[in-house]
Amino acid sequence: MSLYPLGLRLAGRRVLVVGGGVLATRRVPALMAAGAHVDVVSPVVTPALQDLADKGRIGWHGRPFEPSDVDEAWLVLAATNEQAVNAQISARCEAQRVFCVRADDAEAATAWTPAVARHGEVTVAAFGGGDPRRAARLRDEIGERLADGSLTGKSFRDAPKQGRVTLVGAGPGDPELITVRGRRALAVADVVVVDRLAPHLLLDELRPEVEIFDAAKIPYGRYAAQEEINAFIVQRAKAGCDVVRLKGGDAFVFGRGGEEVAACVAEGIPVTVVPGVTSAIAAPSAAGIPVTHRGVVHDFTVVSGHVPPGHPKSLVEWPALARMKGTLVLLMAIENLPAITAALIDGGRDPHTPAAVIADATTSSQEVVHATLGTLGEHALRPPATVVIGQVTALAEELRGTVR
Repeated sequence: MSLYPLGLRLAGRRVLVVGGGVLATRRVPALMAAGAHVDVVSPVVTPALQDLADKGRIGWHGRPFEPSDVDEAWLVLAATNEQAVNAQISARCEAQRVFCVRADDAEAATAWTPAVARHGEVTVAAFGGGDPRRAARLRDEIGERLADGSLTGKSFRDAPKQGRVTLVGAGPGDPELITVRGRRALAVADVVVVDRLAPHLLLDELRPEVEIFDAAKIPYGRYAAQEEINAFIVQRAKAGCDVVRLKGGDAFVFGRGGEEVAACVAEGIPVTVVPGVTSAIAAPSAAGIPVTHRGVVHDFTVVSGHVPPGHPKSLVEWPALARMKGTLVLLMAIENLPAITAALIDGGRDPHTPAAVIADATTSSQEVVHATLGTLGEHALRPPATVVIGQVTALAEELRGTVR
């Protein structure tokens, strides 16, 4: 069957979906993203569709299909489990000259839904000659190549009309934990500014001509001053480059991402923030430690330990933290850990409180040390490491073997 491919502009236009099952649940979000006014007709719907209806984001008519439902619809999806009902919908659409997608019979449909891959403003739609699995395989192959940069030549590159900056949180260490949007930003970057906590394996995927600025950020060692990093980012963006600031974890969790955004805003440079998986939660998870657990703890606090208790620049109320019963997660705390544990114990925290340190979390060299608050200082520890203090660390033994 020959097809004439089109891109439909559905914003503000009514789309009818008949059926409230899994297929409707899959199709409705894309219709909503296109701006369509979605009406679902079905006696029952999935919890996800029920939630959208309760929030007023879609219309739901809890009854069987009626021919008048097609009136004023620009597009109809027949997604019921009953072939006779889908045929009735299709016939009504034919009479009304409305295109109809049928879930049960592509040959009887007047429109097909392609397998879609999205890459920024680029949308790729694949048809498989009536074979949805072939279309999905083609879509996945193109999507992967767009995401990893192997299909980002001049015709595909989302090149900016002016310079721009994207702050990308690369996750806790494993390069596969970067988000899809973060990898997409790297695929089109002209310049990448990276420090030591970002997964450097991601740099091997960059195009050969990409300029890399190594900001180091080695604790108590070699590093580029923040002002130098800001100036470099601004200078390259003003030159028309697509700049990616690649940071470990999340850019806004002790990553000075706010300072870099402020520097760009002050110069009128467009900036986008791509959130990352923060090690404050991911590192404990990788060690089988949930930062919260029903019946054990209802809260957790994330604290920077780069300044010790009692230091004039410290902004942390250590006595207040000592009195709390929740989980305490410490980042950048290895150098000052003896002083921190002493302050917590002096403030009333039980020295026998279970604790753990996760070094090089989510990587092949991950190391986990279990101790108590009072014995943490007895272990040789190395950064980058995440410290977890609280009863949840005792759950690691129970969950061991289930976390990989």
